[in-house]
Amino acid sequence: MIRDIIQTISTMSETAMGAIVDIVEYIYCQKNEIFIKEGKRNYNEYFVLEGVCRSFLLNPEGEEITISFFSDNSILSPYTTRNINGFSNLNFQALTPLKLGVMDAARFEEFMVENLEIREFGNSVLRNELKHKVEKEIGMASLTAKERLLKFRERYPLFENLIPHTKPSEINTFRGSLIAGVVLLGLWPRECHFGDALP
Repeated sequence: MIRDIIQTISTMSETAMGAIVDIVEYIYCQKNEIFIKEGKRNYNEYFVLEGVCRSFLLNPEGEEITISFFSDNSILSPYTTRNINGFSNLNFQALTPLKLGVMDAARFEEFMVENLEIREFGNSVLRNELKHKVEKEIGMASLTAKERLLKFRERYPLFENLIPHTKPSEINTFRGSLIAGVVLLGLWPRECHFGDALP
């Protein structure tokens, strides 16, 4: 499955791909488990093999702001984009039972230095991450909150139901749902597969 994910991002020989697969370990997370915590040390890269997870932050009022979604056959935001001096700047939570492929970020960086194919793969992942960030900013600038929420619901109708709403009473009306969507879905949902971008 990791080979399939790699191939959707970059062309790579079996030798180079095998080097990555050999250092991957597999972990399982229960639904609602926070497997990366903001402010805690984390030195890994992650492949999402089964299930759905999200990244999120707490705003000054203590409400959870979802930043991005990830599902089967995707890659979590790269280590360099979600860590500051080895400390995570985001929380990552399993929204369903989750299977992850985990590899040491420092070892992967060594592979990037040693192997041109692996370097191109790593750079492609980073370019995709940048692309998604730019698309989020464009969406924030060009669409209203209502348009963003409706477009998200239209394309990913089941994802909103996976988000743990902290104030259920707020989502009984359309206006309440809109407010909850803006607060809980955050800036803009991330594409779950690297090949296509979310609106």
